[in-house]
Amino acid sequence: MKVADMHCDTISEILYDRKSDTPKGTALRKNNLHIDLEKMKKGDYLVQNFALFVEMKKRENPFEWCMELADTFYTELAANSDLIAPVRSYDDIIRNMEGGRMSALLTVEEGGTCKGNPAFLRDFYRLGVRMLTLTWNYPNELGFPNRRKEAAYGVPDTENGLTPAGIEFVQEMERLGMIVDVSHLSDAGFYDVAKYSKKPFVASHSNARAVCGNVRNLTDDMLKVLAECGGVTGINYEPSFLHRYEPEEKVYATIAQAVEHIVHIRKVAGCGCIGLGSDFDGIATNHELYDASCLPMLEDALWKAGFGQEQIEGIFYKNVLRVYREVLH
Repeated sequence: MKVADMHCDTISEILYDRKSDTPKGTALRKNNLHIDLEKMKKGDYLVQNFALFVEMKKRENPFEWCMELADTFYTELAANSDLIAPVRSYDDIIRNMEGGRMSALLTVEEGGTCKGNPAFLRDFYRLGVRMLTLTWNYPNELGFPNRRKEAAYGVPDTENGLTPAGIEFVQEMERLGMIVDVSHLSDAGFYDVAKYSKKPFVASHSNARAVCGNVRNLTDDMLKVLAECGGVTGINYEPSFLHRYEPEEKVYATIAQAVEHIVHIRKVAGCGCIGLGSDFDGIATNHELYDASCLPMLEDALWKAGFGQEQIEGIFYKNVLRVYREVLH
């Protein structure tokens, strides 16, 4: 089964290694991370979104760090052009598939990298970025994150949404042909995006809050609104997003927990809004979905849970490709 994964942090891990005091030579083709090209081939990947993740409080110049990440992305792709190639449109993905290559779609995780300046947004678009996560875990010029308190599962922010600059960015992204990503965004911000969007948007790596109360997940109403807007949420394999663990419990994530989220989302919003967003290389290792080679096991679990061929294809790649076809220019 082909796979379209809307989020991973692998490029950051490669750059961290290169800048470390004892680099291990981590590269995209083969490594000890959750994702490399050999694992992706085993998992039958069609397209992987590679995020340029910027933690604003740790970077003196976030924009420069993002440029270094982008250079790492393109350097790695150039070194592995026999297996994977960058894409900027739905048609590019189809051409790569027909040519026997996987696709890499470039995203930015942290809208604050743009400093509220639409010119930087357009520069990212020219660089090949086709999805932007409006916030990470800190407020920025565009809006507010969901975690209001540093409690184990957070307290949702239902009051602070998009700023005027955030609204402008959503509208400019739609004009350009960039996908708006609401993962990490406050609940109020989510509804602002739904209000001001005319095209489908995504939560690239978020689950169902009714199943696991982490505020990074979406409420049932948010899932319904996302479906009504034609959007997709990507199932995240992070243990604490799949299951609510008590402090004394051993954290042990399972495929069954991921299926539980998928079953719930299907019930409240339909299969059409479900995709995959592993968050690989940005999360704790899931004991069963431990790297990109394991996706056939999730497919098998969905068959056993009573999902049909069309539904599984939608979840694994077709729902995401529909959004790409509708939004990307």
